[in-house]
Amino acid sequence: MLEHLPRGVGRALKDVRPGLEKVVFNDEVAAGAPDCIEVTSSAFEDGAALPVRFTADGDKLSPPLAWTGVPEGTAAVVLLIEDPDAPAPAPLVHTIAWALPGADGELAEGDLKSPAGEGQELSLGRNSFLGAQYLPPDPPPAHGPHRYVFQVYALDAPLDLHGKPIRTQLVHAMKGHVIGKGSLIGTYERV
Repeated sequence: MLEHLPRGVGRALKDVRPGLEKVVFNDEVAAGAPDCIEVTSSAFEDGAALPVRFTADGDKLSPPLAWTGVPEGTAAVVLLIEDPDAPAPAPLVHTIAWALPGADGELAEGDLKSPAGEGQELSLGRNSFLGAQYLPPDPPPAHGPHRYVFQVYALDAPLDLHGKPIRTQLVHAMKGHVIGKGSLIGTYERV
């Protein structure tokens, strides 16, 4: 969708970015939780470029992810993917999966519902474009590199959420329940 924006718009908005400090990982809701969960992908290394197949310019599939080190006593795991470099006041939400099993786990390529397919049956919240699915990276042309923060949270209780919650509802429900966290960053730039 954003690939059709004129390059001049991307250049004009180059410095408009909320920044990493605004992702939930750095929010007060998760600030006191230990960074004990290792989040990895067989498709890219931490800080490296996402393969095009996982973006709006490729197959629009969700990438494979794995997480280990989930603390004992975890009742549920949350996966949240945010882009802190979107030209907006807050990070752009790409995925909310809010009721994953409370243990080490993984998602295979394409397991998240996306424009490419139905994926697994998971409890998904709404992304920033209000779809309950994986929103493939789609940065504006000439806006520079974007970081996509794949965040995993261990919770000491299942979340009291229903339907397809948005980011603010998720964060409110997580408050006081985060007992571990971890993250992985992939980058993508449309040139």
